[in-house]
Amino acid sequence: MKTIDELLSEGVNGKRVLVRADLNVPLADGRITDDGRIRAVLPTVKALTEAGAKVVVASHLGRPKGAPDPAFSLLPAAERLGELLGAPVAFAQDTVGPAAHDAVSGLQPGQVAVIENLRFNAGETSKDDTERGEFADQLAALADVYVGDGFGAVHRKHASVYDLPARLPHYAGHLIATEVGVLKKLTEDVKRPYVVALGGAKVSDKLAVIDQLLGKADRLLIGGGMAYTFLKAKGYEIGSSLLQEDQIPVVIEYIERAEKSGVELVLPVDALVGSEFPDLKTKAPANPTTVAADAIPADQMGLDIGPESRKLYASKLADAATVFWNGPMGVFEHPDYAEGTKAVAQALLDSPAFTVVGGGDSAAAVRILGFDETAFGHISTGGGASLEYLEGKTLPGLAALED
Repeated sequence: MKTIDELLSEGVNGKRVLVRADLNVPLADGRITDDGRIRAVLPTVKALTEAGAKVVVASHLGRPKGAPDPAFSLLPAAERLGELLGAPVAFAQDTVGPAAHDAVSGLQPGQVAVIENLRFNAGETSKDDTERGEFADQLAALADVYVGDGFGAVHRKHASVYDLPARLPHYAGHLIATEVGVLKKLTEDVKRPYVVALGGAKVSDKLAVIDQLLGKADRLLIGGGMAYTFLKAKGYEIGSSLLQEDQIPVVIEYIERAEKSGVELVLPVDALVGSEFPDLKTKAPANPTTVAADAIPADQMGLDIGPESRKLYASKLADAATVFWNGPMGVFEHPDYAEGTKAVAQALLDSPAFTVVGGGDSAAAVRILGFDETAFGHISTGGGASLEYLEGKTLPGLAALED
C-alpha cells in the first residue's frame, strides 16, 4: 500500500487530488455536534495543500436514499473544514455535475473544494458493479490522483471507496496509514495482558468480534446494553433491560468457550436502573437506583454499570499492556448514566497500556465527557471498520489501496 508520503515525494504541485474523507459528522438542527472526523483528515489535507495540490474532498454523510436531501448536505462540514484550515473552502452543490466541475476547475494550487454528499448519487452505494463503476468514472474525471483517508468507510464496497481507486493512481492518507498500523498492534504483535472492553446496545453487533477475540484476548469486559443478554444467559433476572433473546444460545456458547480457553469474561456485578429510558433532550434528572446485577426488579431497566462494577472494571484494566475499547458502558449522553463510561475512560488514562478507543460512540463519549483525546494511545475514526478488521475480514477500501 503506497502512502501519501510517497505521493508527496513524487510531487503534487498543480495536480488535482481527490481525498476520500469521512466527514460523516453528527448534526443537530444543522449544527455539528462533534467535529472529530473532520479534524482527523486535517493532516492529509494540510500536507497536500502545502505541497501545492488542488484538493477535492469527497465524503458521505448519513443515509440519504440516492438522491439530494438538504438534511444530509455536507455544507456544514465544508464550512467547519474551512474554519479548521483557516482558509476558504469552495463548496459544490452537486457531486459530479456542473457545480462540482466548476468548483474543481476554479481551484488554484493549495486550495480546497468539497463536493456534495456522495450518497446523493445512487451509484455510490449500488450493489450493481456497472452502476457503481459509472459513478466512479464520473468521480475520476474530477481528479488526477486518489488519496483514501476515510477509514470509517473502508468496510463498505462503495464507488468512492472501492471502485474509484482502480481508476486513478492511489495512495493511503495519513489517517488510514495510522489506523492500519494501530490495528496491526491489536492483531499481529500484541503486548500482553490484552484486555478488550466492549459495550453498546446490541450484542449482535459484537458477536463476530467476540468470536475472534476469544482466541486472542486475555480478558473481555462486557458492559452497555449488550451486557444484559449475557446476564440473562447466566440465568439472572434483568427486568425490562435491553435483551436480544434470540442471541442467548450463542452467548451461552461464548461464555463456555471463554471458560475453556482461559479467557476471563467479566460482567457487571451491579447496575444503575430506572423505570424508563432517560430523556436525552432535556437531561431531566432520572434518579436512578443501584441494584445487584442478578436482581434487577421486573419494572426496572439497567442503564449503566454500577459503582462496584466500575471499581471491578478499573482493576481489570490496571495491569493491561494493550487495551481495545469499543462501546459505552451505559447511556452516557445522560449525566445520571455516564459514570460507567467515564470510569472505563479514566481507567484507560490511568493504565500504562497502549490504549485504543474504537471509534463510534466510544470516541464520541471521550469528547462529550471532556477527556483529553491526546492522552489516549489512539482514538479510531471508524467503529464498524475497526471491528471488522479485528474480525479478520477483508475491508474493500483497504484492498483497493493495495497494488
